[in-house]
Amino acid sequence: MRTAISERLGIEFPLFAFSHCRDVVAAVTNAGGFGVLGAIAYTPEQLDVELTWIDEQVGGRPYGVDVLVPGKVDAAALGGVRVAELIPERHRDFVTHLMAKYGVGGPGQQPVGAAADEFARRVSAAGATGLIDVALKHPIGLIASALGPPPPEMVARAREAGVPVAALVGTVEHARRQVAAGADVIVAQGTEAGGHTGEISTLVLTPQVVDAVAPVPVLAAGGIASGRQMAAAMALGAQGVWCGSVWLTTEEAETPQAVKRKFLAASSLDTVRSRSRTGKPARQLATAWTEEWDHGQESPGPLGMPLQMLVAEHAMARITAAAERGEPGALELAGYFVGQVVGQLNQVKPAREVVYEMISEFGEALDRLNRLAE
Repeated sequence: MRTAISERLGIEFPLFAFSHCRDVVAAVTNAGGFGVLGAIAYTPEQLDVELTWIDEQVGGRPYGVDVLVPGKVDAAALGGVRVAELIPERHRDFVTHLMAKYGVGGPGQQPVGAAADEFARRVSAAGATGLIDVALKHPIGLIASALGPPPPEMVARAREAGVPVAALVGTVEHARRQVAAGADVIVAQGTEAGGHTGEISTLVLTPQVVDAVAPVPVLAAGGIASGRQMAAAMALGAQGVWCGSVWLTTEEAETPQAVKRKFLAASSLDTVRSRSRTGKPARQLATAWTEEWDHGQESPGPLGMPLQMLVAEHAMARITAAAERGEPGALELAGYFVGQVVGQLNQVKPAREVVYEMISEFGEALDRLNRLAE
């Protein structure tokens, strides 16, 4: 399967796998696709360890790194004060209320610690610099900027290293802005996708972005977890596909077992775009957590990014641990980012097998379409 992007990156299949799990990244890369590691969860030192491990596993095959660089964050949260001190007491109290209401056991709610400052600053252009520096010291084939245009310094450093820059978009206007900022590859991500999304579907967004930024290559994202969906994306003009949700139920995935079981049982109606996890609209499994924050009478409303990220991830660590112990209330609250395609994720498989099944089904879909033209 040859497209301009697959030839440029030296990969067999233009199937891009975004994951926070190094095992998924390595497995997809070794199967002929292109794994992309989400770096937001790591400090620069931790990221270096993860990428070194991937280097050892993939034997020179190309892979990528995704750095979260939002265009807008709570500016005050990145000032000279302690970030944790900016979280209002009513939001802390609301989390305590949820823990009590749902009977979540384990250690009591601990204050958001000093590590919050370092985490918060990672989601800014300045804070992401350390992650970018580490990534470019490794033999990566692509570096991606999520949420906002790639910072000029990121583009300059990537150019110097000969590494293409990808950027995720949810509208045509965003795509044009990203190209103007120096992006070499555009990922057109529809609202069906897991994580931060806009409101336009993949079917509508992809051809519009392809036409708007030509000849810059476009990857389609959102609602793609099978070969038929991959073929549809390529028919729209995409040169490849960027997938995230499909890897969350693989054997290698970092997904907690309690959440993975919820994914396997979910339908495509069981997701929601909510600000309750990060402060920006992000598609995730609909849970008691999203319902309470978005519609609960006692909810103070989500904070902006990065403060809501600190509130949510701090609480979710405790909730997930309780859910893994089988506590009913915690199971109601537990969730994770996932797209509408979750409705067709009903088996646990090795990531390599998912790659091969998608490529095989892509070929079958292409044959079917070719027969229509005979």
